[in-house]
Amino acid sequence: MIDVIVAGGGPTGLMLAGELRLHGLQVVVLERDAEPTKVVRALGLHVRSIEVMDQRGLLERFLALGKRYEVFFFAGISKPWPDRMDTAHGYVLGIPQTVTDRLLTEHATELGAEIRRGCELVGLSQDEDGATAELADGTRLRARYVVGCDGGRSTVRKLLGVGFPGEPTRVDTLLGEMELTAPPEELAAVVAEVRKTQKRFGAGPLGDGVYRVLVPAAGVTEDRTIPPTLEEFKQQLRAFAGTDFGVHSPRWLSRFGDATRLAERYRVGRVLLAGDAAHIHPPTGGQGLNLGIQDAFNLGWKLVAEVRGWAPEGLLDTYHAERHPVAADVLANTRAQMELLSTEPGPQAVRRLVSELMDFEDVNRYLIEKITAIGVRYDFGEGHELLGRRMRDVELKRGRLYALMHGGRGLLLDQTGRLSVAGWADRVDHVVDVSEELDVPAVLLRPDGHVAWVGEDQQDLLGRMPKWFGAPID
Repeated sequence: MIDVIVAGGGPTGLMLAGELRLHGLQVVVLERDAEPTKVVRALGLHVRSIEVMDQRGLLERFLALGKRYEVFFFAGISKPWPDRMDTAHGYVLGIPQTVTDRLLTEHATELGAEIRRGCELVGLSQDEDGATAELADGTRLRARYVVGCDGGRSTVRKLLGVGFPGEPTRVDTLLGEMELTAPPEELAAVVAEVRKTQKRFGAGPLGDGVYRVLVPAAGVTEDRTIPPTLEEFKQQLRAFAGTDFGVHSPRWLSRFGDATRLAERYRVGRVLLAGDAAHIHPPTGGQGLNLGIQDAFNLGWKLVAEVRGWAPEGLLDTYHAERHPVAADVLANTRAQMELLSTEPGPQAVRRLVSELMDFEDVNRYLIEKITAIGVRYDFGEGHELLGRRMRDVELKRGRLYALMHGGRGLLLDQTGRLSVAGWADRVDHVVDVSEELDVPAVLLRPDGHVAWVGEDQQDLLGRMPKWFGAPID
């Protein structure tokens, strides 16, 4: 029996596969497409995803192929980053999704994940002991758990019968990569003029004469599986800019809407949902890919605990309890941003007001922490202000915190030298070290870096350990 089947080989599924393989679980990733997509839907990683890569020792790979930006956008409103952000990575990392997919694929396969391309899941059943996935070719695979990371039109979610309530698409936007003949200075001038009122419009160079083109569609398309044509792009470009810039030779063409939908449940028995299979929303703020990666980071270690047999009761249910509200907040802020992109006088007036408010550092910081997900705090109950938050990377006397988390285990950072994780040493590392950046005696971190306990009392620590790491070994 396979430990975990992951349906979907996008960034969420690949990140999850890597997390599971860190602990030796047998993982099979089923990807419907025979070849990696050339469509670049996402353009970068936000702070929390950058931290995630750093926690697993992957960040250098991404930094080598990406570009750092220290400008923040909310609904297209550009503001500089505030000082003293609660992170060691105060930037957005510009990197195409195709590159992110490739790097995560390399990571998962290096760890031993099996990725099967051209394999489409079409059927699903489950019982108390596991789940059975049926493939389009009639093959059946048995696993302890199945995770649907198969996108907004998720087959897994539909087979589970999980509701996907929300708001339908009201406006479509065309997106593609293509060549054009207009002189660069003419293009820049026209784009700048149109964007004064229409923020869903743009054309930026990618190199080799290819541009990424964005333009509002004429209407909402019912069949979203059919890509737009080059002629549609030309018509819409002429409608908004008075010229089609001589666009030709498209690499790929696509469309996206502004629908917001959130799965009612992230778990049904031994089947779970993550990434776009669990939530869809407009791309404003660039949060989608990041939200999915962070879903996987939250879920991975919990599945490991279940399969390995040390999970405390209810641990797997905390995945829904923690991530569902985070997604709901993302849906809300993307819908708010879409309103601010409207060309109507009312939304434009609100947009100007929001822009003025963002000049206040506290407002700017609040919105940045929301969009980049470093403001997320899971509900672990009453306690220290750090409880439930992810711990930033801090400098220790003998290195940095995140360098100690590459193995995906829990970690007790003990500045007192008096504490112990005896009984849980197979799941939790005990690091005795000090940091000038940490003003508490000790912190217990879950494998995803969120603070599970703060203090210095051994008995208090012993009372907290079983909640996240199960029963001790005698």
